Amino acid sequence: MSRCSDKAALNQWYALDTESEIPFGRSANRLLGTNLTVNRKRDGTITVMAQDCEQPLPLIKRFGLVWATLGEPAGGLFALPEADEEDRRIVNCGSVSVRASGLRIVENFLDMAHFPFVHTDILGAEPHTEVRHYNAEIRRDVDEVWATNCQFFQPQAALSATGGIMTDYIYRVMTPFTTLLYKTCPNSANRWDVICLFVQPLDPDRCRAHPVMFLIDDVSTTTELVNFQQLIFLQDRIILENQRPVLLPMEARAEIPTRADASSIAYRRWLKEKGITYGTTTMAA
Repeated sequence: MSRCSDKAALNQWYALDTESEIPFGRSANRLLGTNLTVNRKRDGTITVMAQDCEQPLPLIKRFGLVWATLGEPAGGLFALPEADEEDRRIVNCGSVSVRASGLRIVENFLDMAHFPFVHTDILGAEPHTEVRHYNAEIRRDVDEVWATNCQFFQPQAALSATGGIMTDYIYRVMTPFTTLLYKTCPNSANRWDVICLFVQPLDPDRCRAHPVMFLIDDVSTTTELVNFQQLIFLQDRIILENQRPVLLPMEARAEIPTRADASSIAYRRWLKEKGITYGTTTMAA
């Protein structure tokens, strides 16, 4: 695969790995078609070198992950105050490799319509298949895509849930390859659970997804929480790897949207405005 020449994609921060899981010594990684060498010293110092580059890449350590960029981002990472709340559990769920465009993964994350059919008896179930009207918008003041007033009936909205509930959602896309949702917290009536998905595009049609959760849950074990989240994502991976085209279509006539696709429409419009081309196609299936 050739290297990325899309400046809009290059000028972003990307999660590379969970910091604690980076091995000591040298290890290989990849980002936007570029091979990386990660070096972790015994004192914990981490450097990342890109192929044919003499200087190490800029790094940020946040949310238990190491982030890097191949370009020149306008600033640091997005704000997420919940990550700093002392009573929240930060649960890094490892990474999952997917043979699909990273943009496809973000769009799938925004889609509630697949809950009853892909995540049956967990995030959805028949006959509760309707996606109620919700609001989707590009928030110009923060340059993010938001979907609000989202509701969906879920048999098991979280591992700690004891029965089906009508779950409230707020979706937020911070950068083309990072997204999160705020959802009803079964353990606290006035707070949200936060579930993030940070996508690392390896190549236009191949990526790694790094799910991270910020939860109010003092009952479940970390292993149980990770297994629950990975079960959901592995169900998604089956669908993602069978979507055609593999890359995200940007031609308006390539796929026919419905009312339930309001967030996807806003997301694709936002990507076009940014000039993102990495992981996209203008061809229909």
